Amino acid sequence: MQNKSLIYWVFQNIGQFLCPKNPFSLIFIGIKVEVYKENIMPDKMLKFVNVGMQMPTKRTSGARTKDFKEIYDAFIHEKAKEQSSRCSQCGVPFCQVHCPLHNNIPDWLKLTAEDRLQEAHEIVHSTNNMPEICGSICPQDRLCEGNCVIERAGHGTVTIGSVEKYITDTAWEKGWIKPIKVLKEIDQSVGIIGAGPAGLACAEELRKLGYKIAIYDRYDRPGGLLIYGIPNFKLEKFTVERRTNLLKESGIKFKQDFEVGKNISLDELRKKHDAILIATGVYKPREINLPGSDLKNIFPAMEFLTASNRKGLGDRVENFDNGILNAENKDIIIIGGGDTGMDCVRTAVRQGAKSVKCLYRRDKENMPGSAREVHNAEEEGVEFIWLSNPKKFIGTLQISSVLLERMKLGEADSSGRKKPESVPNSEFEMKADMAINALGFDPEDLPKLFNSPELSISKWGTIKINLKTMETNLSGVFAAGDIVRGASLVVWAIRDGRDATVSIRKYLEQKLNKSEKAA
Repeated sequence: MQNKSLIYWVFQNIGQFLCPKNPFSLIFIGIKVEVYKENIMPDKMLKFVNVGMQMPTKRTSGARTKDFKEIYDAFIHEKAKEQSSRCSQCGVPFCQVHCPLHNNIPDWLKLTAEDRLQEAHEIVHSTNNMPEICGSICPQDRLCEGNCVIERAGHGTVTIGSVEKYITDTAWEKGWIKPIKVLKEIDQSVGIIGAGPAGLACAEELRKLGYKIAIYDRYDRPGGLLIYGIPNFKLEKFTVERRTNLLKESGIKFKQDFEVGKNISLDELRKKHDAILIATGVYKPREINLPGSDLKNIFPAMEFLTASNRKGLGDRVENFDNGILNAENKDIIIIGGGDTGMDCVRTAVRQGAKSVKCLYRRDKENMPGSAREVHNAEEEGVEFIWLSNPKKFIGTLQISSVLLERMKLGEADSSGRKKPESVPNSEFEMKADMAINALGFDPEDLPKLFNSPELSISKWGTIKINLKTMETNLSGVFAAGDIVRGASLVVWAIRDGRDATVSIRKYLEQKLNKSEKAA
């Protein structure tokens, strides 16, 4: 068996380079060797040859656009086992390599296929604080699933995200996920600014170690972008609330509607805690400096999405109720082709917009958003105006149309994508009752925001840190997530929060040792 496994590994990992269209069929020096799954692995795995890729059932576009519920049904038990069994158990698991958290994906797929779900859940949670959330919103087509070996071989990827969500949803149902039981309380406290994914991940890991944790957040609910930025059809809010309630039951204190810089200065907060983590994320919209940008009915993406999410949570939202931030019966234009833009277009459809158009200055192949999300939006009736760029907003008091120009693609830029260039004399006009700016986010003036002028920032306006320790220029003050790296993925924020835990722990241990020696 060991010899057969070795043969399998050699042919799989060498074959994918010599014969990329079929890494399991290596033709070399006129000799063809076929490696059959039944000779090298137990029959629980390697079923991709006979079992096709299958996602959980997706509701029809006509049904799902009438509400804000998730568009995919959950995997049933047998389907989760079946799809997990398609995994090829790579010698070099590229799915794991390309996951920011380096989740042990082949291991928990194998355990799921073997019906060992509790063990699978333990492995899932060993590297990820919010696996069901990542399973719902990660762009798997750009990360783990997009780098699956059998996907590259033409067999269709293993549906990793859906299985991850299935494992964790099962763990919640079975009661396997419990509040943290601290074995030994440590008389040191950490203040965390921001209740988004980076702050929550760090809080959980530090609490497991026994530290006292307090989270300070400007919003009325913990979760940050997970609550107010991501629509329900991608992430139902009870999943976030379930996580934050678990942290509360674990002894982590939350202070909501509290702004560091207004309610208390950063320096004052430092005196209350032994260490600080800044994990506020970035929310300031990138401005569109175009003629007419001061007209009414031009909104930043987060303002539009927050109003919709608050309404879904049962809040009274004046600007939504009076129709200002409501897309119903309006011609909507969204500017920007990232994941936030996809959230906006699909939200507008569900609000009953007359038409929804997405403007993007490159073509579909060069779009930064998830290809899966673009496909879902197209199914739901969104019209993409590729290779187009706004030049002017037209209207008297409020926007009535947008003047656009056609674009063409030139040479590739530093990101590897082709640069968009204007096409001369190509202007055209498009009707719009509302325009939404989804061009991304930048940090605010952070020293001013935190009432801490000595805090160092980078040339991009993000917090400057020591890359090895994640510590800022202020002793004992660390930073993680989008506030350091700029607007990015939730999975990267979780990774940063976990990494910050290691440095904060080391700092606190050194601080404790010094105080004990001084005593």
